Amino acid sequence: MPVHTTDSSHGKSLGLLLALGSALAFGGSGVAAKPLIEAGLAPLHVVWLRVAGAALVMLPLAVRHRDLPRRRPALLAGFGLLAVAGVQACYFAAISRIPVGVALLVEYLAPALVLGWVRFVQRRPVSRAAALGVVLAAGGLACVVEVWSGLRFDALGLALALAAACCQVGYFVLADHGGGEGVDPLGVIAYGLLVGAGLLTVVARPWEMDWSVLGGSARMHGVAVPAVALLGWIVLVATVVAYVTGVLSVRRLSPQVAGVVACLEAVVATVLAWVLLGERLGAPQVLGGVVVLAGAFIAQSATPAKGSAEPRARGEAVAREPAV
Repeated sequence: MPVHTTDSSHGKSLGLLLALGSALAFGGSGVAAKPLIEAGLAPLHVVWLRVAGAALVMLPLAVRHRDLPRRRPALLAGFGLLAVAGVQACYFAAISRIPVGVALLVEYLAPALVLGWVRFVQRRPVSRAAALGVVLAAGGLACVVEVWSGLRFDALGLALALAAACCQVGYFVLADHGGGEGVDPLGVIAYGLLVGAGLLTVVARPWEMDWSVLGGSARMHGVAVPAVALLGWIVLVATVVAYVTGVLSVRRLSPQVAGVVACLEAVVATVLAWVLLGERLGAPQVLGGVVVLAGAFIAQSATPAKGSAEPRARGEAVAREPAV
């Protein structure tokens, strides 16, 4: 059976562009969501609107892969619960209490936490470089939240951001064990959005939402922006385009390279929050954020230690996609 390769410079260049586009798209989700939350929508309602809208857009793909629920029910249920509902609900709840950049930097502890799962739960060895990534990420987070000042940021907001990181850990582990040949990542995304929308419908109770907010405007750093335009960006760009371009980038790059580029999402979100929302971080937070990202880079790109099991290629392709 011939093996398809993507070693051409054109394929790699296109893959890098797609990965960068995915990071840019994902990075804008919190910046667009926060004004809607401040305008009167509950964080869970914003998440439900995002997931339900994206599920409708991706519905044709779900129909195309209608055999997936029969073949991989656990994978789809876990993807919907963790990668879609869990990560996004916790992240959006976090940004309602703490700055967007801080929430996303805390969430990017996930690659380091995955290594903890591999080392202490699965009892598989990890490389020294990966362990260094964990130490850097933890130290950078301490600077981001300014532990020496008694956690100046809202404790519940930080806990919610950490919960989002933990949901990503479960997502990575599930994808590592639940993927396999014949599983199209686009189909998994489509069904994950459908499952997530169903779960969030029960939890968020959208019938209690103040729908009139969508007919008005939201304030973005003092500028009135139509609420429906912000929602459209969140659904079409920050969810559908972000997931699709991310998956396509992984198919043209190695998962390690795509994962490293995806870490730029945190930088994008922090810069956008600074420019569009006026959320300025101090020097310790900026320095800590750089260290967190450096740790995430090392944690994701470090070669597994000798004797560790290699992740399944297709499962890793799904796992490397960011979920906010």
